[in-house]
Amino acid sequence: MSKSLTHQQAMRYNRHIVLPKVDLDGQEALLNANVCIIGIGGLGTAAATSLCASGVGSLTLIDHDTVEATNLPRQTLFSEQDVGTSKVEAAKARLNAVNSDCNVTIMAEPFSASSADQLPPSLKKAIERADVVLDCTDNTDARDLINVMCFKLNTPLVSGAAIRFEGQLFVAIPGKSRCYACLRTLFESPDLSCVEAGIFSPVVNIVGTYQAMLAMQVLMDFDNIPTNTLMTFDALSHEWRNWKLPKGVDCTLCAC
Repeated sequence: MSKSLTHQQAMRYNRHIVLPKVDLDGQEALLNANVCIIGIGGLGTAAATSLCASGVGSLTLIDHDTVEATNLPRQTLFSEQDVGTSKVEAAKARLNAVNSDCNVTIMAEPFSASSADQLPPSLKKAIERADVVLDCTDNTDARDLINVMCFKLNTPLVSGAAIRFEGQLFVAIPGKSRCYACLRTLFESPDLSCVEAGIFSPVVNIVGTYQAMLAMQVLMDFDNIPTNTLMTFDALSHEWRNWKLPKGVDCTLCAC
């Protein structure tokens, strides 16, 4: 059964509600939504903070790592006191302080398997229950697996990536757009990590927050979601660019 905003919540989110594109219906769509965030690093912490503060009713956080001191410059949800603790546990504690109305479920599991069929049932259910999945991971194997699961379970996907001074975003809505595998057939890239290549901390927060914005627009059924489009950001030239996927991409997953 769908929840309705309380008077207190309506006052809290008034700046959203007065926007014609949002209104009460949009804010209640957020209240009743479950967003699954896979990877609670720089992207994931930025996205989770924005979604939680904006009134999303339920968040599912998936990550098996612990907080390290080298995470702190860009993973701004964590503090020095969190070093050595579970990322998802530390994130839940901070998010509960941001918005106690947000129900935060945590799963300290690696999102990895040799195939979608071998993924643990708990992780499959997390994607199946989600209204939107945010891919905030940092390796191509996980990204490919997340895309397969979202396509099979008909779950919208917002993918983000950031490295050096560059960021990128991609939205895939099963049945309405092409999937992330379509993009991968066109743009193969070396699987570098932030440890190897470095990352300018504001970039990862910009991309993670943008993922949150796109997820909220998907949940509120905005009519101008940038599907079939690779969005890129260059912090050195201060440019955003959109790259439309060409027709006739030979994708073995969604057959686009």
